Amino acid sequence: MLFWKEKQRKSMGMEGESLAAKFLKDKGYKIIARNFKNNQGRQLGEIDIILEKNKEIIFVEVKTRELEKYRETLPEENITPSKLQKLNKIATSYIKMNNFWNKPYHFDAVSVWLSKDFKKHDIKHIENIFV
Repeated sequence: MLFWKEKQRKSMGMEGESLAAKFLKDKGYKIIARNFKNNQGRQLGEIDIILEKNKEIIFVEVKTRELEKYRETLPEENITPSKLQKLNKIATSYIKMNNFWNKPYHFDAVSVWLSKDFKKHDIKHIENIFV
């Protein structure tokens, strides 16, 4: 049973990321990369979506939760200070790899609530999650 729940959680997360990417694209963002992982040195983790808009790079963390079960919770509450620190390290790796030192950038979060059957969803985009 545990294996099934883990598989369901991963597919829900992947579906949430796809919905978030479409949502952001429809808002005029250009998707540069999805599921970016640094290839050099120690593996730092992953950035769900990297966007560009108005010559600015946006690193996006997507959090997906089951609509029926967690409707009253905020998925972005799971973006902890240590997660933000890790995102910053991965983003720095991306900037270094692409020599984007002179490009402005910031971090956003997208919360996705997704029904168990994947037919209904709500999305919230939070800009500039680092203050």
